[in-house]
Order: sequence, then C-alpha cells, then structure tokens
Amino acid sequence: MRFSRVRSGLPETIHEVAGCAIDRSGTELMRTGPVERPFYYRSAIKPLQALASLRAGASLADEELAIVCSSHGGYPVHLSIVESILANHGLSEADLRCPPALPLNPRAQRLQVQLGHTDTQRLFHNCSGKHAGWLAGSAARGWPTDTYLDPRHPMQRAVYELVESVTEAEPGPVGVDGCGSPTLRGTVITLARAFRTVTTTPEFARIATAMMRFPALVSDNVRPDGVFGVLWGGTSKGGAEGLFAASRNGITITTKSLDGSIEVAVAGAVEIARSIGALPRPMARDMEVLAHPPVLGGGEPVGTLELVEP
Repeated sequence: MRFSRVRSGLPETIHEVAGCAIDRSGTELMRTGPVERPFYYRSAIKPLQALASLRAGASLADEELAIVCSSHGGYPVHLSIVESILANHGLSEADLRCPPALPLNPRAQRLQVQLGHTDTQRLFHNCSGKHAGWLAGSAARGWPTDTYLDPRHPMQRAVYELVESVTEAEPGPVGVDGCGSPTLRGTVITLARAFRTVTTTPEFARIATAMMRFPALVSDNVRPDGVFGVLWGGTSKGGAEGLFAASRNGITITTKSLDGSIEVAVAGAVEIARSIGALPRPMARDMEVLAHPPVLGGGEPVGTLELVEP
C-alpha cells in the first residue's frame, strides 16, 4: 500500500505501508506491502507488558491500566495517574528509569511551562505509565526495583516469554527502546497475532476494556492514533516509528509505515478497514481526516495524503 503527500496538486513524497488484517481465528483477511519485514515492536505491545505487571501482582484500576498501556501526551490527567500508581505501591518518580523528557504533546508542553515546569522530568516521558506498571509489579512480587530494565530481570523475562507465546515467534535479539527499556522484534503478522490475543483472550479482558474505554489516556485526543481510538469503538495502540494496531469485533488490523510516520500508519489502517468491510459508513465519514490528513501551507490546507496503490 502506497500513499502520496500531495501539495498544491503535485505529489511530493511516496510513503509505503506494510499491513495485514486477521479474524478471531487468526485467518488472514488481507495483506499489503512487505509484511515479513522485521521491526521492533516498541510501544505497540504495551498491553502485553501490562499483563506481565498484573501477573506479578500490580494493583491497578482500569484508568491506571490504560495509562500503563499508554504512550501518553503528558497532560495533567496522565501524570496524576502515573503518580497514583507509584504512590499506591510505595514508590515515587525517583524510582522511574525512563529518561527525563518534556511532554510528548506540544499543547501539554505549553501547559507545563505555564504551570512553571520548564525542566524535563521522568514523569513527563510518554512511557512513564509502562515503567510505573513494571515498578508496581516488581514491588508487589518483591523483585528489585532499581534494575527492572535489565533484560535479565524477572519482569523482562516474563515479558519476553509472553510475547514469544502469543506471537508464536522468537522475539529476539533484544534491542533498546527510546525509553531505555528492552524492546522485542517481529513483523506486522506477528504483531497482529499478539493484538488478536489481547482482544480475544479472557486474561487480557480488563486490559482490552480499559484501552477501549479510555483511548484519550492511552494516547491523547489530538495525535492521529488517539483520534482513531476515540472514533474506533475498539482497542487500538500506536508505536514509535510508524506502528499501529487496532481490533474490534474479532477483526485485528496492524500497519507499519516504512518511513516511520504514525500519520501514514493510521491512514493505512483506515484503508485496510475500509477494504475488508470493517468500517461502517458513518465511521468512515468521521475518519476521513485520518484517511486523508491535510497538507498545510501557511497554516492552511493546500493538499492531502492520498492513496496511490491499495
């Protein structure tokens, strides 16, 4: 699947997407692009990482589960829930090992500056919820909390084994994510298997429900993946470098933009959903801005992202 970013009538760039769709049984409904091309799962498998925290004994309300699965925008609601997870398990921001950062969402950045927070903080990092979940599980189980990012730590071994089980594929060698945590690898096919498991397996039910109920906590209501989540009525999750996964009514769609654009990955997911008949007409109308996001010139729309090749 290829998209072109068209400015003032001229196609400026071409963006290729690898993607697939499977049903509840795992039967493949559609594939497009280089679906066997390996990549790191990055944040797209946070629901699996959240289950490892729950299995270890983390005590998490539904809103907290959504934040543990999130790549949050850094708004006050996101930050307060991360702080609540830590406090409820006898921990604090000082225990986080994600790097200090500014909020991911520019509006949230401006808000924090207005509140007097001009320095980077670990709490602001978009992965602080995942880290808080790992810390909570480690504290509950009595595992070390200062080395929870070590690939040999029991929490990381639990994540590795879980991902290997649900994807039916070896997820190594292990890389390092942007937040400093171990990151595993796979393809859009293995990611689809993982996300199908999240949305069809009873043990994941609380996680899937929390993500579906609170999409603006899982992302925000501004970025393309967050807007998709609000409109989709199912479970969805974005990942760094143009990864996206979504599931509803037993249908799972995963996409990877080869140039790393989440905007293009979401557009690809919309087109796949449309192609397999998983996008009702009213929803397709609402998602038009995601399927064809505007290209701006001087702050005004002067073109759109267009599908070139299904």
